[in-house]
Amino acid sequence: MAGTPGRRPTGAGAVRSAPPLPGYLAVVAFGALSTSAVLLWGLPLWVPAVYLVVSAVTAVVYAVDKRAARAGRHRVSENALHLLALAGGWPGAVLAQQGLRHKTAKRSFRRVFWATVVANVIVFVAFATPVVQLLTR
Repeated sequence: MAGTPGRRPTGAGAVRSAPPLPGYLAVVAFGALSTSAVLLWGLPLWVPAVYLVVSAVTAVVYAVDKRAARAGRHRVSENALHLLALAGGWPGAVLAQQGLRHKTAKRSFRRVFWATVVANVIVFVAFATPVVQLLTR
């Protein structure tokens, strides 16, 4: 039904969800990039560990928000979800979005989300490259 909380409209008025493959590929590519940065550039192991922790926290927050959405309770703000993604939790956000089918249909949310991913990866690459590491040692 159109007005039922937690239900998406079907038919002509339905909003399409984002396809999962690009998100999964981004997570796998970032995993390869961070592993390469550790092995080839000497990036400290705590950096990928922080990404894992923040990603796990972000996935839990997405699950809490999904549960609140279904129950019609107070929701986690989109700004909070974007800040978690920007802080390095975007891999967990991608997995939670696809696994929970949450926050995949709203185009404006997805645009901002992917902008935070790009910004985070740019900062990661900037700080993970050997030149920056030499300057900060």
